[in-house]
Amino acid sequence: MLTWGRVWHLRPVNEYLETNRANWDERAPAHAASPGYHVAEFLADPGYLSEVVRFDLPRLGDIAGLRGVHLQCHIGTDTVSLTRLGASMTGLDFSPAALAEARKLAEQTGADARFVEGELSQATELLGTAAYDLVFTGIGALCWLPSIKVWAEVVASLLRPGGRLFLREGHPMLWTLEYGREDNLLVVKDSYFERPEPTTWNEGGTYVPTDVEFTTTVTHDWSHGLGEIFTALLDNGMTITGFEEHDSVPWPALPPGQMSEIGDGEWQLNEAPWRLPHTYTLQAVKR
Repeated sequence: MLTWGRVWHLRPVNEYLETNRANWDERAPAHAASPGYHVAEFLADPGYLSEVVRFDLPRLGDIAGLRGVHLQCHIGTDTVSLTRLGASMTGLDFSPAALAEARKLAEQTGADARFVEGELSQATELLGTAAYDLVFTGIGALCWLPSIKVWAEVVASLLRPGGRLFLREGHPMLWTLEYGREDNLLVVKDSYFERPEPTTWNEGGTYVPTDVEFTTTVTHDWSHGLGEIFTALLDNGMTITGFEEHDSVPWPALPPGQMSEIGDGEWQLNEAPWRLPHTYTLQAVKR
């Protein structure tokens, strides 16, 4: 059962992040072992791509020869997929357990990828500035960041002039919905806009199949509206070059009975999916 509650008395951001790190550290080995991340397929088929990357292939275009950074890379399946499209990739994540799984996958597949441990706010210090052709951020990443302005500053600082940001993310309207209503109505309950205080969740499971019983169950996340994301990028010298909203999401984002799998790992509302933007893909270039 998923439960949640607002945190009205702010604690230091580092305390929130440490709580989140403990949650990801416990889940990383289970994710690597889960069929939901398809590690076996990566090992068996040198051409296999993650479902997240495969979804956006028409938008990614030719990335062969590019030097890229994957921010918040988790266990590296998207990172390795980008190397299979010809990019040389560096993955950054704050979870040492996730990076251990990412390095194992890269070694076993011979991927042109290295992985660096650190908070997103440390990215330029750890990776260098104006050095990359591509910054990639995959699904379900931005909600773990307390400040979208800091994220945009990091993206812009990593990219060389003319370098590109590529982002697919859960739509902020999806994040506002009340979870677990018995009547299955789509009701806006959480904030659409970024707030200083996070939403706190206490959830024993995870978003991919696993039999593991977790003991670290609390997480904190933050909402970021589309206007806030666009403005932060524009303020940091980025030009928006593409934006597309989608009526599907690559995990069952709402309780059982409200969504169905429609193929290639994508899920969609059972009834009138056009009511709700599920995800979006955004691209921007550094001026």
